[in-house]
Amino acid sequence: MRTTQGIPVSPGVAIGTAVVIDDADVPVPRRVVPQDQVQRQHERLDEALRQSGEDIEQLRDQATKLLGPETARIFGFHLGMLQDQQLTDQFHSLIDQDRVTAEYAVYSVMRKLAHNFTQQESRYFRDRVSDIWDLERRVLKHLIGEAREELGQLQQEAILFAHDLTPSQTAGLDTDKIKGIATDAGGRTSHTAILAHALGIPAIVGLEDVTGSVNTGDTVIVDGHSGHVVIDPDAAQLMEYRQQLRQRERFESSLDRLSELPARTRDGTDIQLLANIEFPSEIPAALGKGAAGIGLYRTEFLFLAAESEPTEDEQYEAYREAIRLLEGRPLTIRTVDLGADKLGDADPQLIQERNPFLGCRSIRLCLQNLPMFKTQLKAILRASAEGPARIMFPLISSVMELRQAKMVLEDVIEELEEQGVAYQRDIPVGMMIEVPSAALQARNFTREVDFFSIGTNDLTQYTLAVDRANERVASLYSAAHPAVIQLIKEVVRAAKRRDFDVSICGEMAGQPEFVMLLLGMGLRTLSITPPAIPEVKKVVRSLEIRECQRVARRIASYASDREVTNTLREELEKVLPEVCDGQLVGP
Repeated sequence: MRTTQGIPVSPGVAIGTAVVIDDADVPVPRRVVPQDQVQRQHERLDEALRQSGEDIEQLRDQATKLLGPETARIFGFHLGMLQDQQLTDQFHSLIDQDRVTAEYAVYSVMRKLAHNFTQQESRYFRDRVSDIWDLERRVLKHLIGEAREELGQLQQEAILFAHDLTPSQTAGLDTDKIKGIATDAGGRTSHTAILAHALGIPAIVGLEDVTGSVNTGDTVIVDGHSGHVVIDPDAAQLMEYRQQLRQRERFESSLDRLSELPARTRDGTDIQLLANIEFPSEIPAALGKGAAGIGLYRTEFLFLAAESEPTEDEQYEAYREAIRLLEGRPLTIRTVDLGADKLGDADPQLIQERNPFLGCRSIRLCLQNLPMFKTQLKAILRASAEGPARIMFPLISSVMELRQAKMVLEDVIEELEEQGVAYQRDIPVGMMIEVPSAALQARNFTREVDFFSIGTNDLTQYTLAVDRANERVASLYSAAHPAVIQLIKEVVRAAKRRDFDVSICGEMAGQPEFVMLLLGMGLRTLSITPPAIPEVKKVVRSLEIRECQRVARRIASYASDREVTNTLREELEKVLPEVCDGQLVGP
């Protein structure tokens, strides 16, 4: 049994048989043709480019139907390359100058281009190398045929292992057959990661050399929650995972009936459960899980999924679609939260940073890129005319920073007024509480905005000085740390003094063991990932506020996160032992 650790990018657990895709680089030989065959090579090339363009357009249309237009824009990058005259001229020029075959011209030029991308300091460009491989393979397929088995031809369920997957390969996966993905390469913001998450396939990337450790036919476990891949698990490990999966499946089945029931405590306190989403296409599933609305729409994925910065109209259509699907339910749209940690299609000078989490990201990036910021705000405001919406600014760290953002919003509103464009005139404006400075100044911020949303992921990271994506220190990252809890308490207390709207939208809110503590501290709105809603609702319906407050007071005296975690699990098991059993997914 061997266990390796990677970067989890799509949650879930898969147990099954591995299929390893051999991505060995098979070179195209350099072959010179007679002069009278040169024109024929140009014709072959043009035909292959035309057919490749048709393939990509068809794939884009399929992805639009399945995943929505935002995700499908990934393939615009491929179409853009095919239509790039400078690139296609290089193909034709090599054929003319050296009298080589069309396939060698494509192979040679694309290999040089990929090499140039890998040498870039910007991770954004390095992540686009897989797109170049994808396009090269597609064109060569039409010139010399496909040498390897198509993924769509798999006859049985499998867990896919590859050095990397191209966007076309990922989008074309048969989700009835492919139950998990593990790759050597890739990052959290690669197109493959975005697509795997949208498809709902458990996926782990950045495993470095996992394809050298696993063989087709091996039994494997892919844990998309923890980032663990277990190769050839022993009987005990396999039994444990399978037992936990069965428990989880039974438990989730028992939760289905809760979707229509209110999230109300045993003593009659209503709790609002909202969903976090990346794309409007996720809304129907979220509502099916019982979400009362959307508490966090992460708009940066509109930028990450596109080959270029989305236009105002493209953003407007996405926001309007979200509002339409919600049918009057609330929608909170967070302005773009990009930076070197997420790598958007921004100015390379802004994303090449030594310490991206402390650099130019989120609201800071927006305030330094006013045209982009104004375009998004204008699109949100236009869409708000279609139904209830709220605007939320991320990573606010000072009152002056917030006021700058509000001034930009006022400028956009004035432009819309002058143009006679409809918008929601009383649209609420809020902010994320994600850094200690904002939490400590929460009382001052209540005079500046209409609502707070506590982002516990970043708040924990900044409070504890721990990069949660760094494996070497990830064990130090804990939302149960007393300092984090104290900051949350300060924010809730400041909000209560002014009868102010406050919610929590980090991963902490979706973990059942924290629900009792959060309710005990006074929170009444939780925004969580859609799959977690039924489980959290079951916990809510099993609690009394009085007991939650008792637990919160007890925890306030603790000095370590371990004490907090142990107590919360013990208290939860008292009222709902099946939740404690059901949530165990990994070792």
